Amino acid sequence: MPVPVARGRVHRARRAMLRHVMGPPPATVTLRRSPARTFDTMRRLAVLLLLLSSTLGGFTAIAAESAAPLKVMSFNVRLPTDADGENRWQVRKDILVETIRTQHPAVFGTQELFAEQGDYIVRHLPEYAWFGVGRRGDAEGAGDEHMGVFYLRDELKVIESGDFWLSDTPEVPGSITWGNLLPRMVTWALFERIADGRRFYFFNTHLPYRDQDEPISERGAALLLKRLAALPAEVPVVVTGDFNTGPESRVHALLTGDLVDVWERSRQRSGQEATFHAFTGNPDRRIDWILVRGFEVGPVATVTDQKNGRYPSDHFPVVAELRWTAKP
Repeated sequence: MPVPVARGRVHRARRAMLRHVMGPPPATVTLRRSPARTFDTMRRLAVLLLLLSSTLGGFTAIAAESAAPLKVMSFNVRLPTDADGENRWQVRKDILVETIRTQHPAVFGTQELFAEQGDYIVRHLPEYAWFGVGRRGDAEGAGDEHMGVFYLRDELKVIESGDFWLSDTPEVPGSITWGNLLPRMVTWALFERIADGRRFYFFNTHLPYRDQDEPISERGAALLLKRLAALPAEVPVVVTGDFNTGPESRVHALLTGDLVDVWERSRQRSGQEATFHAFTGNPDRRIDWILVRGFEVGPVATVTDQKNGRYPSDHFPVVAELRWTAKP
C-alpha cells in the first residue's frame, strides 16, 4: 500500500526534479526547433519519467516493509476456584489485568477462561472486546471454560467467527468422543486490521492434560490441521493454545509440519522457555505455544510479571510480534 504523501509536497518535488533534469526554461518560445534540440528534450523527459517511476516504486516498497507488526499472545488465565487459596482469582485478577495492559497485544487467546473473568478483563480494559462460548456449547456458559478471544476494538474487526469441537462430530456443541473426559474445542475468527485492511485467521484451543491423553491430543491436532488446510492459502494464520504437552511430543511434530512454532523460530527470545509453573514462578514445561503460517516471526517473550510474589496465573503468557510477508 503506497505511503500517503501530501499533494503539495509531491508537486514541489516534481517541479524541482523537472528543473534539475531539463534545466531552466528558455527565455523565448520559438515555434521551430532543430531536430537535435527536439531529441534532447525527449531524452530529458524520458529520464524524468524514469526517475518518477523509481521514486513511486520506492514509496510502495517502503510501505510494504514498514507495515506495523501484529502483536499476539496466548494466555491460560487459570479458572476461578477457591481451591487455589491465596492464588484464587479474586486475589490475582488485577495483576492479570495489569499484565495484559502492559503487553498490549492486538489479539490474544485464553484458556480456562470463565465468563466472569472475561467480563472483568474488558470492564477494566475497555479497549478490548471478547467472544467465545462455554465448552459444553452453552452460549451463556458462565460456569464453564471458554476459549475466549480478545482483540483491540479500534485496531481489528471480526469478519467472521465460529467454534468447533475436537471430536467425531465437530459441529455438535459440547460433543465428546475419543475418550476425552471433558469437551475440547476451538474458537476461531477471521480478523481484518482496520488501518490497512490486512486479514488473518486466529484459532485458539486447549488440549487434554493427562499423560494417557496423548493419542486423543494427536487426533485433535489432526482435526485442527484439516480445518487449516481448507483456508485460503494467501491469508496468514495464528494458532494459540495450552497444548498440555511439550515440544518433544508427537502433537508438536504434527502441528509444526504445517505451522511454525514462534519460540523455535524467533532470533529474539526473552524470558523463560517453560511456561507452566503452578504459581511458583519456576516453570517446568513449555506447553503454551503460538504457531503461525504466512508470517515472519519477530521478538517472542515469555512474560514472568508478578507482584510481591503473586502471579497472574499458573501459566506464563507468551507474546510474539509477527511481521507481514505480503501486501494487503
